[in-house]
Amino acid sequence: MPYPKKIIIILLFIFIGGKNLNLYAQTVEDRYYSFKKQANESFTSFREECNHKYIDFLKNAWVWYNGEAPLPIPKEETPIPPKPYDGKGNDNPIDVSPIEIKTVKNDPQPKPVEPIREVPTPNEKYFTFSFYGQECKVRLPEYANLKLEGNITTALADGWEQLCTDEMNNAIRDCLETRIRYNLCDWAYLLFLNQLGKQFCEDSNCATLLTAFLYCQSGYQMRLGIDNNNLILLYGSKHQIYNKSYYSIGGTNFYPFTEASKSIKICDASFDGETPLSLIIDKEQLLGSDMSSERSISSQRYSNIKIGSQVPENLIKFYNEYPTSAIDGNPMTRWAMYANTPLSETTKGCFYSSLNKEIGYLTKLEAAERLLNLVQTGLVYEYDDKVWGHDRAFFSEETLYYPYADCEDRSILFSRLVRDLLGLDVALIYYPGHLATAVCFNEDVPGDAMIINGRKFIVCDPTYIGAPVGKQMPDLQYDKAQAIILNR
Repeated sequence: MPYPKKIIIILLFIFIGGKNLNLYAQTVEDRYYSFKKQANESFTSFREECNHKYIDFLKNAWVWYNGEAPLPIPKEETPIPPKPYDGKGNDNPIDVSPIEIKTVKNDPQPKPVEPIREVPTPNEKYFTFSFYGQECKVRLPEYANLKLEGNITTALADGWEQLCTDEMNNAIRDCLETRIRYNLCDWAYLLFLNQLGKQFCEDSNCATLLTAFLYCQSGYQMRLGIDNNNLILLYGSKHQIYNKSYYSIGGTNFYPFTEASKSIKICDASFDGETPLSLIIDKEQLLGSDMSSERSISSQRYSNIKIGSQVPENLIKFYNEYPTSAIDGNPMTRWAMYANTPLSETTKGCFYSSLNKEIGYLTKLEAAERLLNLVQTGLVYEYDDKVWGHDRAFFSEETLYYPYADCEDRSILFSRLVRDLLGLDVALIYYPGHLATAVCFNEDVPGDAMIINGRKFIVCDPTYIGAPVGKQMPDLQYDKAQAIILNR
């Protein structure tokens, strides 16, 4: 018969002796912490080993690569201009096969190959600089302002080795903590590190090397290139970036952060644990608090809906630097990248509080009717080619900021409003030359519809001026319609 646990402990105490039992417990604890310390040391030595290997590669592993031509944004058929509602519609539901996006939600951000341990240092000094209106502080030792002299590959290896110190651990930690504090997406984090390098270092090559080191040690995939003695940072991306040349290295596309020649020399060595950046923005970017001047947007049909809108100026500047990209080579997914980006809380505070007062007591259908008419009639339509000289989709905040918006921009904004304010699923519907939306209501709503995965989505077209929910613009190529269901 097994003894109760309490009796076993008492017998053990008697057998060993109270004092000896206490010593035994301490020994177990000591062994645990000894093992933990050894694990940390092993982990640390692994990172050091990775850096030592990379330093050797910087001396020798340079290969000439020819750049690939930029991937152009697919040229659309002649854009369908906005049309006034003529009272007609298509009464037959259209069965649409949705485009599957494998990466609907963002993966966790890259992380260092090992935890970066803070190192207490005497007389710590912070380097302070501004990043899109946010004051940022990073502990950087003076020697991080490198001096690259002599043979460039040897100088780069020496510079990298100079940066592999305990003091630089604090700099890496500060950078990663800044990424967390301000919700910086991968692209914003790269811009942040670039800004830090440019402002801290006196020489452009030194700035690039410092940026590359911090970026690499943060867990991101990068390569270094030499273009006529100019150092180039190349970053790996999970997504295909449009209108930007790249270099194919080991089956991965690397994009130069700055302009580079057709043929450059690249150190093609990889770093253990490296992860390419993602261009998905799934959190609000907490940038500077300056707001734009107020803009009034009103509905023609519903005169009580007249909304004052303000957006963060620094967020608009950041979006202006954002590269257009696609997931899995599917050009339609570029619109989902914009549409799935959340509005900032400050924009919501200005825009949603007023809207909620006007639609909060209505049914979902009634509220959607008002939101649709607001976007149809409260924004001025203009073609991208005329305004920008090229195709350019807007984030929702940009549509609220800039004076003109085309069908893409209106659909992206409307989809954001419906998901946020009504909690309904929305799909972007693409017809050749035109983009609209469709909403999955939780009530039976008549009208033109898309059947997506067996679910009925009612067409809502922000460019069919004055059209109610459930009316599809005439003369579109319905048989070629495609759909992407957006993140809620």
